[in-house]
Amino acid sequence: MEIRPERAADIPVIRALNRAAFETAMEAELVDALRDQAEPIVSLVADDRGSIVGHILFSPVTLSGGRGLKIMGLAPMAVLPAEQRRGIGSALVSAGLERCRQLGCGAVVVLGHPEYYPRFGFVPASRFGVTCEYDVPDDVFMVCELAPDAMRGESGTIRYHAAFANP
Repeated sequence: MEIRPERAADIPVIRALNRAAFETAMEAELVDALRDQAEPIVSLVADDRGSIVGHILFSPVTLSGGRGLKIMGLAPMAVLPAEQRRGIGSALVSAGLERCRQLGCGAVVVLGHPEYYPRFGFVPASRFGVTCEYDVPDDVFMVCELAPDAMRGESGTIRYHAAFANP
């Protein structure tokens, strides 16, 4: 299996994958909107011998009161239901975090499962005085520092791209 950047030919397959992985088409529509409206984005696929079995997207977020640190938001991530629990999601997260690091991002935030994301270095964002614009439990809104002490001195509220409000 290869983790690689999405290609134009992958877009319809990514859309179908997100529809298969989630209960509604909302995530598929969000990916399309972010691809069109946000920059930079990191959009990676898990390619299993020519079949796209997973997808992950990272897009810029802003931190009110921040000092200009580049932060990306991880959302959404999808793996075909029949392919889950094979390490595809983990491979996508690891490759995506590395790509964000290469782009000079200091941190990545995620709204996700508190049992899953800490294995990649995510911790509750509240440890840094950072909150989410959405009313979510503290343990599901997390941040991963991509550079040592990147979040030191940062605080405020993370705001996602407008596409999250209107996918």
